[in-house]
Amino acid sequence: MPSPFEQWKNEDVVRLIREHPMAWVVPKNQDAFPVLLPMLVECGADGAPASLLGHVPKHNPLAGTLLKDGAARFLFLGPHAYISPESMSDKDWAPTWNYASAQLDCVVDLDDRLTEEALEKLVSHMEEGRAQQWSVAMLGARYGKLRSQVIGFRARIVGMRARFKLGQDESETAFGEILEGLGDGDLADWMRRFREQR
Repeated sequence: MPSPFEQWKNEDVVRLIREHPMAWVVPKNQDAFPVLLPMLVECGADGAPASLLGHVPKHNPLAGTLLKDGAARFLFLGPHAYISPESMSDKDWAPTWNYASAQLDCVVDLDDRLTEEALEKLVSHMEEGRAQQWSVAMLGARYGKLRSQVIGFRARIVGMRARFKLGQDESETAFGEILEGLGDGDLADWMRRFREQR
């Protein structure tokens, strides 16, 4: 039997990346260090994650490394927190850490024709819901200079693993006490949703 923490749906990974788009990009070729970059997830017709859209500074060694070998792993960490026994009625209960995470193995294709799409879509995604949404067009003449310093890419997903350790194995009492200790927030929301779905 697979661990309850590794039972998830494609929509869980999509939501994780949309809500927490910053990923460690770890190139297979060790010529460059891992780099944190924001990503957008793109889905296939079946709703499954198919690719990631992003951009990287041209001067960053990662860009040159990915041009030589596009194999890379993208590591996403969603909501997470230390869970203390402090508020637990069962004094034998041990501390733990709850979290949502995904690991995507990809083949990255750097392509300057993707740069504007990557920049505009990322800004649009991050500005969504704001009262006064900003757009790249507002940069005016400065946009051209900044745009020339980055290159867009699409990373085709070839493998995916995820782990959602969100209290699925806890008793009703312990689960309720954990939520009470956490209070309202992102992690508590994810825990409730996984509890309701399973």
